[in-house]
Amino acid sequence: MNNSNTAIEQTSSIKQDSKPTKKSKRLQKAWKYIKRDKYLYIMLFPVIVYFLIFKYAPLYGEIIAFKNYRLADGINGSEWVGFEHFRNLFASQEFYTIFRNTLLLNFYSLVFVFPVPILLALLLNELRGEGYKRVLQNILYIPHFISWVVIGGILIALLSPSTGFINYALQFFGLEPIYFMVSKFWWTVSFIASSVWKEAGFGTILYMAAIAGISPSLYEAAKIDGASKFRQIWHVTLPGIRSTIAILLILQVGKIMDVGFEHIYVLQNPAVSEVAEVISTYVYSRGIINLQYSYTTALGLFQSIIALILVVSVNRIVKALGERGLW
Repeated sequence: MNNSNTAIEQTSSIKQDSKPTKKSKRLQKAWKYIKRDKYLYIMLFPVIVYFLIFKYAPLYGEIIAFKNYRLADGINGSEWVGFEHFRNLFASQEFYTIFRNTLLLNFYSLVFVFPVPILLALLLNELRGEGYKRVLQNILYIPHFISWVVIGGILIALLSPSTGFINYALQFFGLEPIYFMVSKFWWTVSFIASSVWKEAGFGTILYMAAIAGISPSLYEAAKIDGASKFRQIWHVTLPGIRSTIAILLILQVGKIMDVGFEHIYVLQNPAVSEVAEVISTYVYSRGIINLQYSYTTALGLFQSIIALILVVSVNRIVKALGERGLW
């Protein structure tokens, strides 16, 4: 009797071992999808290689923020100094100036630049002449593909106090010329206005795609209920693109510590350095020109950590409000 029970137990255990585990089922299912979509994964492979080489591999160099890096010694041969560069950074008055300027310029961009593509997309969506609509969209997209160097040159020429068209128009109406590029206030206004000029049109693409996905039956129902055009935009269009706005807002907040280099560099000058010197230009002048690699790497690491905290925080807030976040 005992022998028969033992044989039955052994047989059942063999059967149980022969059954595929949950892990093996998942692997089989994953392999099935890979085989089915193999061409898509082949197309994705260069993107993965790009990110590994240019995004993840350079992270190894972040350790020079904790070293006294010298080109002759290399990364591994340089002396460890711990948090010395961070202490020097936070003790410097320059740091707080560039930190303030970076936050302020990004805050102005968030308030004045971010909503413009949304408004443009709403206006473009109301145009009924398809030919006129396409021509207008193409005109709005063109500045995005022009280099900041060219845009900066055009802007400086337009705002010149002696030969610029803007000041010429002001003088025509009996007003005094304005020195836009050497005034701290007007330089900031010019910086924000040039951001709108260059990027607002191209930024409408995602919003226009989101608006195109809204069901026409919702507009028809709103019309039957007697909703005006403004009410249709407020109660149908904006809720329809709300998730797109939320995701782009998260990404914009993630860039709040990074104004960009080209835009600032082509417009700044010593007269407005008090408001125009930001982290990116400071890293260039101190790190590349003055060879203070470790010091500026510490600044860049601090910048990245703050950006990560902001992205995670805003993503949680957006999800708490009922919208889909980045993850």
